[in-house]
Amino acid sequence: MSTETDILVLGGAGVDTIVYVPQLPLPYADSYMVPAIETRAGQTGDFVALGVHALGLRTHHMDMIGDDDAGNLIRALHRDRGIALTEVPLPAGTKRAVNLVGPDGRRLSLYDNSRSQEADRLPPETVGALAAVSRHAHVSITYPCAFALPTLREAGVTISTDLHNWDGAEAYHEAFAYEADLVFLSTAALVAPEKTMRQIAERGRARAVVATAGAEGAYQLCDGELTHIPAVTPPAPVVDSNGAGDAFVAGYLFGRLSGESPQRCGLYGAIAGAHACTVPATGTDLISRAELLTLAAAEGSRADE
Repeated sequence: MSTETDILVLGGAGVDTIVYVPQLPLPYADSYMVPAIETRAGQTGDFVALGVHALGLRTHHMDMIGDDDAGNLIRALHRDRGIALTEVPLPAGTKRAVNLVGPDGRRLSLYDNSRSQEADRLPPETVGALAAVSRHAHVSITYPCAFALPTLREAGVTISTDLHNWDGAEAYHEAFAYEADLVFLSTAALVAPEKTMRQIAERGRARAVVATAGAEGAYQLCDGELTHIPAVTPPAPVVDSNGAGDAFVAGYLFGRLSGESPQRCGLYGAIAGAHACTVPATGTDLISRAELLTLAAAEGSRADE
């Protein structure tokens, strides 16, 4: 099968309003004086698409987007970065969120869940046509992407997903967790991370499960063996954790599609995630392939010392 796309990203297009606050949690007060509040395009699917594109992978993004100013920001972002975008009308308007960011870079996201309606769908014929010319599909857990999973499976494309802060029990996430070949998630809401990772592998199709753990690095389950992915020291001061998980996914997928070992993929993910923590949430600067490979070589040299 000939391909024209390395990674097809489904879902996760949206717009965030960034508010830097003096602390998190934020104590009640009538008002706070804060730095400039900015609104920019970029949610999880956008950032994965931007990340893999910056690493040199041919990328195509598809999602439902509103005919509104927020949607125009998303269209402009993809156009300016040269990323192909297939959009389906979203009647309720473009997905939105407000992100509160503390001085230490931690983020609290207030996600507007009113934008999706039960009848929303990504057209199966379009999904199938795009998947047929793609090497891999990364599926965001935003509605209505779960309905596209059977179409992707029929097309024979490998699938990855990011469950974010799944607690291991919420039913909504299960379709994604058990239909993907590669599953990412955060340990933030997990009582027993290894148990949940093994549950995903045993009940679903995943050949690899990767759980990110912030400053502790990440954990990877491949062929029944659990290994640790060490954290990488950020190349500059940490200013914002927004997008770090998406950057990790992009770095890992770059390694996977380059034929690297799971350990090397994990290193690429850790490097990309650490870099993202040095970029303000109001920006969309991604690590390049040259930067990633240079830092990976340096990390390898330190490991050999």
